[in-house]
Amino acid sequence: MTTTAGKAPSRKWPAIVLVVVTVLLLIFVIRLLDRAPRTDDAYAYADTIDVVPEVNGRIVELAVHDNQAVKQGDLLFRIDPRPYQDALARGNASLVALDRQIELTQRTVNAQQYNAQSVRASVERARAAAGQASDTLNRMKPLLSQGYVSAEDVDRARTAQRATQAELSAAQLQAQQAAAAVSGVDALVAQRAVVMAEIAIAELNLEFATVRAPFEGRIVSLKTSTGQFASALKPVFTLIDTRRWYVVANFRETELKGVRSGTPATVYLMSDTSQRFEGAVDSISYGIASDESGLALPGGLPRIQRTLNWVHVSQRFPVKIRVDHPNPELFRVGTSAVAVLHPGRGNDGDRH
Repeated sequence: MTTTAGKAPSRKWPAIVLVVVTVLLLIFVIRLLDRAPRTDDAYAYADTIDVVPEVNGRIVELAVHDNQAVKQGDLLFRIDPRPYQDALARGNASLVALDRQIELTQRTVNAQQYNAQSVRASVERARAAAGQASDTLNRMKPLLSQGYVSAEDVDRARTAQRATQAELSAAQLQAQQAAAAVSGVDALVAQRAVVMAEIAIAELNLEFATVRAPFEGRIVSLKTSTGQFASALKPVFTLIDTRRWYVVANFRETELKGVRSGTPATVYLMSDTSQRFEGAVDSISYGIASDESGLALPGGLPRIQRTLNWVHVSQRFPVKIRVDHPNPELFRVGTSAVAVLHPGRGNDGDRH
């Protein structure tokens, strides 16, 4: 009996040790997750743009194919430039014709101005003659009573004074007519400004007929070919900006303590788990769509589904991680990823 009782406690020790080790291991794992939050709810991301022509026309040259990598400035496609070349040629011809018309009109205006100046000089001469005739008449009138001049002389002086006054009035009227006849080229100059604006628009449209890559990227969703009519502001395909790659990882709100822009991170893609990539937190989302609120929040906020509805579940927020040296052959938009944050490793601040 003694032997059996002694063996019973000895059999409990391995179980106790196993429980203790399990608890310690669990505590270690929890602290490790606390120090380095980890999630597999993540995916690779890069900025994209819709490549849209800014003019209408038929595509006469398509220089790329689907999923092709392009460099900044590479030709993507070219729209038939002939309508825009014709518009430019028509604008230039209108400008030449208008310049010649302005030149001829300016000559006419100059002649009108010279004529107005000549008529103004005639007015001054008539005014001087009228003044002299009036002075002569005024001097002769007192001499008539003294017998130094005859009445006929006075009459001739009075007639001359009236004639010169009439000539002055006629010269003044002619001067007004000459001044009114002077035109200008202001309207033609304004019309020239309109033609210059039309030429600038034609040049810009001709430039828009050739579409080039605005940055280094990769062509996706190309579903057209040469001969297709391209409408302005309607996408032809999508261009992925491969200059910068990110991993967008959804972390629970309880894991974001101490995480900020610049927090170091390690990511890897599920397509090749053997390659690890270093990076840093670019930003943390400041809003997500709430299922419980029943409100459609503006701005297209991220919507992340909760897995349980009957208990309180921590909300998840997207954390955008910028990858320092991504493998361009491995990274694809939407690829599943795993992200690990290292808030205790030291933040580098903003690493943009």
